Amino acid sequence: MTHPAQPTASHFINGTYVEDTEGTPIPVIYAATGEQIATVYAATPSIVEQAIVTAKEAQKEWAKMTGTERGRILRRAADIIRERNHELSVLETYDTGKPLQETLVADATSGADALEYFGGLAASLTGEHIPMGEDWVYTVREALGLCVGIGAWNYPTQIACWKGAPALACGNSMVFKPSETTPLCALKVAEILHEAGLPAGLYNVIQGLGEVGASLVTDPRVDKVSLTGSVPTGKKVYAAAAAGMKHVTMELGGKSPLVIFDDADLENAVSGAINANFYSSGQVCSNGTRVFVQKGIKEKFLARLAERTATAKLGDPMDESVNFGPMVTENQMNIVLGYIEKGKEEGARLVCGGKRADMEGYFVEPTIFADVTDEMTIAREEIFGPVLSVLEFETEEEVVARANDTEFGLSAGVFTQDISRAHRVIGNLEAGSCFINSYNDAPVEAPFGGVKASGVGRENSKEAIKHFSQVKSVYVRMGDCEAAF
Repeated sequence: MTHPAQPTASHFINGTYVEDTEGTPIPVIYAATGEQIATVYAATPSIVEQAIVTAKEAQKEWAKMTGTERGRILRRAADIIRERNHELSVLETYDTGKPLQETLVADATSGADALEYFGGLAASLTGEHIPMGEDWVYTVREALGLCVGIGAWNYPTQIACWKGAPALACGNSMVFKPSETTPLCALKVAEILHEAGLPAGLYNVIQGLGEVGASLVTDPRVDKVSLTGSVPTGKKVYAAAAAGMKHVTMELGGKSPLVIFDDADLENAVSGAINANFYSSGQVCSNGTRVFVQKGIKEKFLARLAERTATAKLGDPMDESVNFGPMVTENQMNIVLGYIEKGKEEGARLVCGGKRADMEGYFVEPTIFADVTDEMTIAREEIFGPVLSVLEFETEEEVVARANDTEFGLSAGVFTQDISRAHRVIGNLEAGSCFINSYNDAPVEAPFGGVKASGVGRENSKEAIKHFSQVKSVYVRMGDCEAAF
């Protein structure tokens, strides 16, 4: 694979590409064909050291710049990303296997939105004045220092920007470690940020597996860790960060409910279920994989859902008419196929799909199960693939209790034309990012994140600023300072 957007080395440190072939080789596999398209090398201890030292050093000067100056650079990077959207989308497709039809509108563009939004916010990060009679208190919003970002493989460009943009806007530096499965896109984000004028060292990208991540998370020079990943990984990273009293943001998995009432617009509800289960071939943490459908419309819903799912076009992701891509790796495909077998064994009714697609690459057919019950494995565990489970319910009270009966709490959705019920049900669902008559919208203006085991903290929106900065308060006494003796 060679095209203009391909990065030229494994790491990006101090404003330039850096290679160290002493590190463990990590093959980059194109999910649509199974071919190896590149090799990157895991960061050696000396690469990790370079990344931390340069990021720590660069941060001091960066924090002294005005927010307006910092914001200008982020907004310039957003413009460059938009100009190069096509080639960055092609790279995203090579990295993840997602169809180009999707990456052209969902990935680099979302990254650009984050850089533009936080670039615009950078100049507004002020403290407040608190009058105390003739005395007063003022607050200052300060950078945390050096932030570490650890990415997941499903949205490599977007996650690199969702973490980098607020971190940089607040005056921090970042060392970002992408998933070893999708190592290419974050390097281009770093390259573009520096091309836009970001001083060297402020956004470093290094590759590696768990041990590289662990060495970053446990380094005493690191002030904050932001992870996107699975709940088991999140618990480990959170514990390691807590040992060093570091700030954290954890964006973890889910098993989110999508509740469809009898009065819902059927076509819209089916669209919502497709977006909540089959977008990115189901590899989205916020997916609404437990689709609760009220008894009255269940069969009608299933029939229409199956009819529309049959029109999904699987194939070469570079063909813009293709709208359904492969699993990211062979391993992920086998995990998903294992869950499908469990669903059949435990008595769920297979409506469509249910097997590996008969084509090159790691494709799993979009799969729908009906007659799923709450205790089945496919209704309890996060699958991270195109497997939609339909569960039947009768009353609102019952569906709320069943929807909340999970360790997770990332997202939740409701389809109904009764506006009071829509807000009431969402109000009672234990989830952080919710939807009414829609699913999986993630604009940068809206906070994103979960409750319960799905995570801590929020990404995007003004909320993210709180997680990448800290407040200093200063009490100013205008008169004499008295003491007891």
